[in-house]
Amino acid sequence: MSMDIAQQLARLTARIVDLHSLAELKTRLEKATAEGRPLRIKMGADPSAPDLHLGHCVAMNKLREFQECGHTVVFIIGDFTGMIGDPSGKNATRPQLSREQVLENAKSYQEQVFKILDPARTEIHFNSEWFGPMTFDKVIRLSAHVTVAQLLARDDFAKRYAAKQPISLVEFLYPLVQAYDSVMVRADVELGGTDQLFNLLLGRELQRALGQEPQIVMTLPLLEGLDGVHKMSKSLGNYIAVNDTPNDMYGKTMSVSDDLMWRYYSLVLCMPDAEIAALRADVAAGRRHPRDVKDALARRIVAQFHSDDDAEAAAAEFARVFAKNQLPADIPVVVVPPAETGLLSLMVAAHLAPSTSEARRLVQAGAVHVGDERITDFRHRLVPSDGLVLRAGKRGFAKLKVAP
Repeated sequence: MSMDIAQQLARLTARIVDLHSLAELKTRLEKATAEGRPLRIKMGADPSAPDLHLGHCVAMNKLREFQECGHTVVFIIGDFTGMIGDPSGKNATRPQLSREQVLENAKSYQEQVFKILDPARTEIHFNSEWFGPMTFDKVIRLSAHVTVAQLLARDDFAKRYAAKQPISLVEFLYPLVQAYDSVMVRADVELGGTDQLFNLLLGRELQRALGQEPQIVMTLPLLEGLDGVHKMSKSLGNYIAVNDTPNDMYGKTMSVSDDLMWRYYSLVLCMPDAEIAALRADVAAGRRHPRDVKDALARRIVAQFHSDDDAEAAAAEFARVFAKNQLPADIPVVVVPPAETGLLSLMVAAHLAPSTSEARRLVQAGAVHVGDERITDFRHRLVPSDGLVLRAGKRGFAKLKVAP
């Protein structure tokens, strides 16, 4: 796709939050055009869980737009930083992962990014390529470029320090490690969520200190997860995974609130603002029902990551299960012992709740059925039988199979 500088700027700066700076981006684009080379656009992701989710897609959509303008994406899988734990936007340290967990998750990441990105214009790097062989004396020399005062200026660190919550030295090193990635790949632009602004700006400073032209920093909005409050996050479990099945992807999208669905239209589907405004006007005037608009959103998201046929099938299955109150066609089968057991323990064993406390909350909320019976007593006990279906919430189903 051939675009002049003005067209590129208009497209690349749509839906962003921070830009440091527009003048630098324009100059860099002009220089790259004159030299006949693409810009190098960096984004990194730590493989803390095997799934990329729609929150990641907000920035990856922008990466794809850079590619369509002729530029190269440098996607860094933080297999090294994933074993440290980034607290960006959090008030506690992220748990550190084993090397084996990180590598397994990273393998999955590579498969998922190309559902959005063009492989022909993408470089993938693991940051262990340069950090693995780094000696401790080089780490110390690198640390000399950052002060403690700079790090404490980061909002989440400042809040934790003021609240007398612990901050490990490892966490202080994390922004420096991420910044050094920019040096190693000679990034022209780095993208990230608004919670990454400090780390991205530090990349600019480190590049400047080490004799490189400092990268342009661009941040994008954080997409709220299914709870409608917190940003979509693997650790919070409020996410729609890129690798979710069509049925799960459709069902989760349909659970998004009417108010929030407009953000998904904008940030996930990249629908132009004028089209979203027209849709909202139709809903406000009663010409369109919010449920139909959300159905269209869910179908388009499923089609983007699977196919049109999958989207149609997922919509039909959702209507069959929820509108007609029928059982799903593909209920997971869970093998359980034949002995009488408590409902809460059985729900955890059937993966309908992550803990007995959450299972108890679901029961007390009236969201749990054993067969056709709604159970509201969390002390309920039962003897499992083959084919008995447990249901928790709107999308949690399990069919029991009794072990011999």
